[in-house]
Amino acid sequence: MGRDGRDDPWDGLVLDEDFIRDAGSSEPSARARMLSARWRREQPEPQPWRSDEPPAGWFFGKGRRRRWRRR
Repeated sequence: MGRDGRDDPWDGLVLDEDFIRDAGSSEPSARARMLSARWRREQPEPQPWRSDEPPAGWFFGKGRRRRWRRR
């Protein structure tokens, strides 16, 4: 019984590890909140899925450096 003489529905609640792991989280990340606020003010420009330009760092990336290394 609670302080006022009534049964408290929270008395039997057990917050074990399974309960905590099964609990969902629906709060967006700070980055997602920042981008959504920015996009509300001004919509982003459409970006092509693939473009003619290689991605940044492609030519001098780590993958090509491995072949240039002297032995």
